[in-house]
Amino acid sequence: MSFLSHPSFRLLSPPHRKASFRALYATIRSLRQPHPSSPPPEADEFDPSESASRTPFQSPHRSLLTQDFILSILRANPSLRDTKSYLDSFGIPQPHRHKKPALPPSFLDIPSPALRQHRHTADQAPPTQKHLDSDTKTSHVISSILNPVYCRTALVKLQGPFSDRQLDSISRGMVYLEKLGLVSVIVIEHDKLPRGDDRERAVVAEETNRVVAALEIQGAKARPVLGAFVRLGPKPGDTDTYTSGATLPEAHVFPEDLAPIRSALRAGEIPVIPPFALDSFCRSTRVNADDIVAALARGMVEAAELDGKSHPPKPSDPHADYSENINLTPMRLMIINREGGVPSYARSGYPHLLINLTSESDHIRDTFDPSWLADRPTALSNLALARTCLSYMPPSSSAIMVSHRSPSSLIANLITNKPAVSSSLPHALLQGNRKLTPDTPTLLRRGQPIQVIRDLANVDRHKLDYLLQTSFQRTLDIDAYYKRLETCLDFVVVAGDYVGAAIVTNELVPSSSSPPISYLDKFAVLPSHQGDGTVDFLWVALHDESYGLGHPFSINPNGGKEGKGEGRDLVWRSRSNNPVNKWYFERSTGHIRMGSWVLFWCDAEKRLRLEETRSDSPLSHIEDWESGRLQRWAEVVTKIPPTWK
Repeated sequence: MSFLSHPSFRLLSPPHRKASFRALYATIRSLRQPHPSSPPPEADEFDPSESASRTPFQSPHRSLLTQDFILSILRANPSLRDTKSYLDSFGIPQPHRHKKPALPPSFLDIPSPALRQHRHTADQAPPTQKHLDSDTKTSHVISSILNPVYCRTALVKLQGPFSDRQLDSISRGMVYLEKLGLVSVIVIEHDKLPRGDDRERAVVAEETNRVVAALEIQGAKARPVLGAFVRLGPKPGDTDTYTSGATLPEAHVFPEDLAPIRSALRAGEIPVIPPFALDSFCRSTRVNADDIVAALARGMVEAAELDGKSHPPKPSDPHADYSENINLTPMRLMIINREGGVPSYARSGYPHLLINLTSESDHIRDTFDPSWLADRPTALSNLALARTCLSYMPPSSSAIMVSHRSPSSLIANLITNKPAVSSSLPHALLQGNRKLTPDTPTLLRRGQPIQVIRDLANVDRHKLDYLLQTSFQRTLDIDAYYKRLETCLDFVVVAGDYVGAAIVTNELVPSSSSPPISYLDKFAVLPSHQGDGTVDFLWVALHDESYGLGHPFSINPNGGKEGKGEGRDLVWRSRSNNPVNKWYFERSTGHIRMGSWVLFWCDAEKRLRLEETRSDSPLSHIEDWESGRLQRWAEVVTKIPPTWK
């Protein structure tokens, strides 16, 4: 897909061109136009019985459920990396094939978060045997997604009460997940029932049975687990300390306590659990569902480790029965409620798209507007629950907070493990995106700590060397590179223990009084962390420290400027045949082509807003303040010495 065909971009030609400098100039128009009004919240999922379309020889209800299931998979639009990750968890491993030698990477200034294969068009040569083999492989991928052979578990907090229609919609989502190999362990919550009410036990039991009945209507098998098996109080041996910054659960389970869950899963049933726990006198009492969910997250991980199933042998026979081979380790935490995700001050109260719990939790709590509590009273408690659960779950796990109006987003989350819209896209594109509504789900990852380093002496060179050479698969000219950084380094954004880094330099403009150019010299993420959110976390931190400075939503606690100051245009380059350029196009303000190179830039957002307010009409052409900067950037960037040996 051509970048210039993107609806947010318009091809512009500079009024004056030098013979030696020919360029195509593209820029994001939505950054320079008023944002369209956001659409109203979407309604509940449709009722299949209301539609008349169906295929012959099928009941209307069953036919439409099948169609909706397939459409939900298609809407997820998984990349090749997403599909491979899904099949690694749920599918049969493919026989090893001799791979062709990898092509030497181009001058890659950012590892690709998702590489998509190109398709041949009608005017190209007819398909060869290689293309036919590719089609066969694609068919196998689709078949594997629709027919998983290995089951994983998800912890689900169902924060009701819900109407029958809402419950039917949610149950369809649970059934679809089961078809894809993710079996839910559901914990019920009833927000409107005061604790200590005389009828609470009967009401909660009735609500549990309603959920079971709704699941069975959708074709699943479910089992109510009404007997309490979670124990109140901290686990013996725990102290009043924190684990990975998360609060210890107020309840616990031992591996033998999970017998009701094991029994249901092995029978192919979805266990539905009310929020009852045993006190010190072995009396069953109603507790907060968060305590049950947190205890199960920890207990199921520990039980799986004892079973030796945290990393069980992968199934190898596609015809064998693996129905009892269920990994108890939760792969996902799903919080389904009437509120949706965690509201963000950067999106005027609309939900966060992606949260790095390690570095953002405290900041989100500190910037939470009290007025949001009226519509989202449990947003912060659910945020704390996600942080606690994910501290025990594997690093690849994630949590999603989603409204009952968006159950189909659970499928997209399972297959892609990504937010509905990338959080690293320009704010103008995010604010004008029709996918963003008050019901947009929030994806939460354990994430990485983010820090900004401005002194090269504080950089761990050995770890940075390893990151750069591993990410780019090239040998770094270490002495020459660090010698250059000693004179021009502006800052380095580091994710975690150097699992990712963005290096920004100040490049002087020769024979000019112009300020130095802010140049993105390197943007690298270890291959093992590509696809886990680190790329987006790193780019957002880069935005906040460079071209996003001066905006309230750029305030962050990563040790940088905390949003204070004036933003600067950020410039970087990439080889024209770099497959990651599509990712660049989506995040840059514009680009110019310079032979075998493409120069990208992001305009300083605060200055762009000021220019918009001064102009009587939308900025739809090259303004006076932009004149000459492209040539200046190109002249400086093309003279930057090479990094690699």
